[in-house]
Amino acid sequence: MKKFFKEFGEFIKRGNVLDMAVGVIIGGAFSAIVTALTNNILRPIINWIIALCMGDSNATAYTMLKTVVDDAGEVVLDKSIYIDWGAFISAIINFVLIAFILFIIIKAINNIAKQMDVNARMKEKVEEKMKKGDRLNSAETRWVKRMEKYHPEMVPSLDSPEDSEPEPTPVVSETERLLAEILTELKNK
Repeated sequence: MKKFFKEFGEFIKRGNVLDMAVGVIIGGAFSAIVTALTNNILRPIINWIIALCMGDSNATAYTMLKTVVDDAGEVVLDKSIYIDWGAFISAIINFVLIAFILFIIIKAINNIAKQMDVNARMKEKVEEKMKKGDRLNSAETRWVKRMEKYHPEMVPSLDSPEDSEPEPTPVVSETERLLAEILTELKNK
């Protein structure tokens, strides 16, 4: 688990082009969900906790820099200048959640690519051994059986395309045919 979070930290610090492209696409898809979660669920809870910690009686978690009050004595937030700590903390949570989701997706894509690379190398190795007529070891045999079951197109064949084509029959003249028959008769006697 420690390695997983170490990789997650390295992922956030890295600026790989593929990672960024996937981040933009997948991030756009997840951003609406994560934004709704942070704005509608987490932000009110964070503001409430901050208000309780600050001892604010009206349960707002704003640091008021300039307060504008209407005729009824209520604070007008649209015209007041304040720091909304809940919005700031929600934005941080929003970023971390989206980065974490992208990290998991990139990790899965990299594992699939790595597995495909392993299969390609194993195919080359098995093909080479089969052409030489060498025996496959137990791991290679298990790989061939697994590939035959799930990915038959990955299984190397013994016959190369040149070997599988039938050889053209030579054109034999009547004289050559008769001589060949005489030769076989002589060998039989």
